[in-house]
Amino acid sequence: GMVPFANASDGGGSIRIPASCCGLVGLKPSQGRITVGPLRAEVGLGVELCVSRTVRDTAGLLDAVRGPGVGDTVIAPAPLRPYLDEVGAEPGRLRIGLLDFHPRGGFVHQDCVDAVQSAASMLESLGHIVEPAWPPCLADTTLQQKFMALWATQLAMAARGFSATLGREVTAADIEPVNWVLIERARHVSAVDYAAAENAVYAFRRALQQWWADGWDLLLTPTVSEPPIPLVEFENNPEHPTAPMRRGGEFAAFTPPFNMSGQPAISLPVHRNADGLPIGVQLAAAYGREDVLIRIAAQLESAHPWAGYRPTA
Repeated sequence: GMVPFANASDGGGSIRIPASCCGLVGLKPSQGRITVGPLRAEVGLGVELCVSRTVRDTAGLLDAVRGPGVGDTVIAPAPLRPYLDEVGAEPGRLRIGLLDFHPRGGFVHQDCVDAVQSAASMLESLGHIVEPAWPPCLADTTLQQKFMALWATQLAMAARGFSATLGREVTAADIEPVNWVLIERARHVSAVDYAAAENAVYAFRRALQQWWADGWDLLLTPTVSEPPIPLVEFENNPEHPTAPMRRGGEFAAFTPPFNMSGQPAISLPVHRNADGLPIGVQLAAAYGREDVLIRIAAQLESAHPWAGYRPTA
């Protein structure tokens, strides 16, 4: 509560995941909605915005920072009106697909299933159509491999940028072990390997976006696969340096696809478990349709307010 919103970036879920764990609103905008210029690559997975307590605060910041920069080539379609005007606007009757299990066979905690099913009931009570349905390509068991091929090489590029800033080569002493392992692996990826991974991601991107083109407005999923877990579960393990990344992949099963597809997705704090821990749900929209997400998020917030909640202990 110290600030109305706080800067956040999202390359695999790093806006939506902490929003879920902290009872906040977390919108990952469409790729190209906010410029990454003048230095970052537009083909990257990451986008910038914030976490906030209210949908209005997120919408207001998005209005302030949206738009292309000089020389941008990836540019999301301009909104028809300010995003603040979408807060309280009638969303219409939306067709929403419900995915309340791990599409690739992984574990999803019952609390997270309860959260997404509760959100589905809320949406139905507001007049929307919610049906079990989801993009078939989310079942692709090579999805993590495709994502990590880009993640690791972009991490290696970031390390090169750190070296330029420091005026010396970064070493393993400068970088967390899990990230250093990925950087070392990326250095052995050929240009052809990277191009093949990029092509695979673009094929996935088209397949995922096709589901919205086939007549769906939103996809409802858990944001994460478990309630908030102790940070020690992500601590570095000298014997198994990639263990934190594997644990993170289990926890963040539902967010990375929308970094790969470039679509907007939002985590909303509509649920708490029996221990009082916040558990977010994720709504994803078609590319460029942050307006739809803001309308439905504001409608849910009005019907089930969350901003005033404070932990009891």
